[in-house]
Amino acid sequence: MIDKLEYFIALARERHFARAAEELGISQPTLSAAIRQLEGQLGVMLVIRGSRFQGLTPEGQRVLEWARRIVGDARTMREEMRTARKGLSGHIRLAAIPTTLSMVPRLTAPFQEKHPDVTFSVFSTNSLQILSLLENLEIDAGLTYLENEPLGRVTSVPLYAERYCLITSKGGPFADQTEVTWTQAGDLRLCLLTADMQNRRIINRHFAEAGVDVKPTLESNSMIVIISHVRTGRWCSIMPRNVAKSFGFPEEISIVSLIEPEPHHSIGLVATHREPFTPLVSALLHEARNLAETGVD
Repeated sequence: MIDKLEYFIALARERHFARAAEELGISQPTLSAAIRQLEGQLGVMLVIRGSRFQGLTPEGQRVLEWARRIVGDARTMREEMRTARKGLSGHIRLAAIPTTLSMVPRLTAPFQEKHPDVTFSVFSTNSLQILSLLENLEIDAGLTYLENEPLGRVTSVPLYAERYCLITSKGGPFADQTEVTWTQAGDLRLCLLTADMQNRRIINRHFAEAGVDVKPTLESNSMIVIISHVRTGRWCSIMPRNVAKSFGFPEEISIVSLIEPEPHHSIGLVATHREPFTPLVSALLHEARNLAETGVD
């Protein structure tokens, strides 16, 4: 039953039998047979079928909620038993919004020092995708915004407040100033994160508060691409102060505080709320609380 529920979750996520089978490492007939067996065991149709996958039935949607809960609990049980036998070990899948990537080592390095048998995969994605990945059991935790947009049923640990500044090359616009208004920044040649990023939606909102309809001339989902363009001297950008400092180019880049308004937005670690947490997620949340107590610059 657990295997069939795992298959069903993969099918609901991929919305395509062949892709789901490939992800699971099984044949498409094996997947189709398992889903039909699951429907027979439960006595309901789960999938709307035609020439291709057409979605889940209302019963299928409800079963998907149970499947996530049951599979999550089964994974937690297996992990607890492994921890009881071998101590804390395994693999943590962590997703992070681009503006948090520079501080990820502040969390992973002390964690791995305490638990050397734990490995990490770190993915960069947007805040909405982090919630989807958590819901589908594809990641264990995420680093994202804790305000502004609904998070759903998650456990969160606030880590720091994101504050914004203008990034300009030495000799560029406002490079010799300590402060600049959002209105002034709106007149510059800007490169910003893409519109699917919550950081960009936040920046758009603050420009709107200043009466500016911002139109960047370059967009990217990579902070490295953005800072590289700022270094050419042809672009400026808006980014969190801690992100700008992490690139370490003081001789090439000026960081100018943004005022009118001076917003800040909470960033933290989120994990799907469940009792009990897996040992790995529980330890990661504990490390995040330690980091929050010591402070994140």
